[in-house]
Amino acid sequence: MIMIRAIIRPERTEAVMEKLMAEGYPAVTRINVSGRGKQRGIKIGNVTYDEVPKEMLMMVVKASDKEFVLKLIMEVARTGSKGAFGDGKIFISPVDEVYTVSSGIKLTAAEEQ
Repeated sequence: MIMIRAIIRPERTEAVMEKLMAEGYPAVTRINVSGRGKQRGIKIGNVTYDEVPKEMLMMVVKASDKEFVLKLIMEVARTGSKGAFGDGKIFISPVDEVYTVSSGIKLTAAEEQ
């Protein structure tokens, strides 16, 4: 299992979530976040915004689905055909164990297959 954390433009979030749902990945946590990347915020007129609003989508998927989900998010979250600064970042992490709070059921990475 892997965890995907996608930090994307807020205006692209709905399209990404709709595509994930349509492709069979409905389990997503959505969090409003703010931050900056290499561009160190944006300047509009005389005002500099050090942190830019983004949204983070978090999900856990089977390791075998990683490339498919990663490609899906990148294609839908990208602005224009070539993308632009501020489109976001995607972070991938291994997940060793998952517990369901209500039942106490534990799933390990070895059991995902």
